[in-house]
Amino acid sequence: MPGASSDSIAATCRTAAHSGALRHLARLLTSRRITLHAALLGVCLWSLYAADLATPGLRDRVGQIKGADFLHFYTAGYLVRTRLLQPLYDPAALAAFQKALVPQSTGTYFVASYGPQVYLPFSVLARLPYAWAALAWALLNCVLYLACCYAVWLYCPRLRPHALVMFLLALAFPGFFNLIAFGQTSGPALALFTLAFLALRSRRHFLAGLAIGSLIYKPQLGLAAAVIFLLAAEWKVVAGALAAAAAQLSFAWAWFGTAVMQQYLRSLLRTGQALPFIEPKLYQLHCLRGFWLLLLPWRNLAAVLYGLSAAVILVLSVICWRSRATLNLRFAALLLATVLVAPHLMVYDLVILAPAFLLLGEWSMEHTQADALRIFLYLAFALPLLAPLAKFTHLQLSVISLAALQALVWLAARHEQSDNHNASQAAEA
Repeated sequence: MPGASSDSIAATCRTAAHSGALRHLARLLTSRRITLHAALLGVCLWSLYAADLATPGLRDRVGQIKGADFLHFYTAGYLVRTRLLQPLYDPAALAAFQKALVPQSTGTYFVASYGPQVYLPFSVLARLPYAWAALAWALLNCVLYLACCYAVWLYCPRLRPHALVMFLLALAFPGFFNLIAFGQTSGPALALFTLAFLALRSRRHFLAGLAIGSLIYKPQLGLAAAVIFLLAAEWKVVAGALAAAAAQLSFAWAWFGTAVMQQYLRSLLRTGQALPFIEPKLYQLHCLRGFWLLLLPWRNLAAVLYGLSAAVILVLSVICWRSRATLNLRFAALLLATVLVAPHLMVYDLVILAPAFLLLGEWSMEHTQADALRIFLYLAFALPLLAPLAKFTHLQLSVISLAALQALVWLAARHEQSDNHNASQAAEA
């Protein structure tokens, strides 16, 4: 039939044009250009940050307390060190104690939403003056982050000749920059995901589970992993995760006592009421829930769409994990799902994607036809910088790029599984 033939030819032409455009865009992402982009971005971010902090006292140039969220951990650590635990989960009492401890922090207040065991390591830093403690925490996060990047990079042989560009990209990664700028606790979460990856590579599934279960200190980051490993019937990983979570909570209960743990549990139950305080700037959220809340004025509809889209991401991730694709692809899918599905994921939590970017970069260099994946990998890396625009557009572009990247990883896993299956059949023949 002539009509069907012309339609087929038109579709083929559109596909060819689409592939040609992707190939052209991917070719623009040369090693030299990426090196230049990373260097410029790193210089801009860190020089502006240094200029912002170059003021006398504890306030930066825009009037914010230096160290940002670290102030909360410093205050809580001081309470733990001095065993004055009563104000910890009382917002008014915590604010009064913080003001007395760091008088220049007036006007900046927090709600304690972590388990008391999280604040125990900060009791050591609380022995220092606030400015020195904030600097020490920033340096610890830097060491932890670079060590994790290096550990994953060692398993990426195609990236090893590009050590300079990898280092520049690591420094320029918006997730890392915001981790340091906010003084947050996502660095240990990155370390736990990195340990899980290394354990899975060596087929130590129970050890990987111990690392995943230790995320109970930041439970929203363990939600996707819990669903994926349960539905994929990874029982050793699940057993390790349950053991680690139970051990951490049992330790907290034994160390701090029943009264403190009851206060913590009550604070968890009040999380819904505290969300407007915890999330004053929705454009700083980089997850599906934040995406729909920003886009739609109806919170109930946003919640429904969040549930549906999160379910789609989890289904794709489970399919990836149960496939015969390489661990690099499957673990990248796990990390992308962790970010997208988490009900509360701030810009500094994006630091956990560092291993995913390395693993997908390695995979894309091995597969020369991965043009779309390279493009969205670049976009997912850079678009968090445009988050403030979402205040006006109500469209969080980083979430769109991460969701598209997850879909591309799913397609790559399907193709890889098909290739492996065909290779097995050929070998048997």
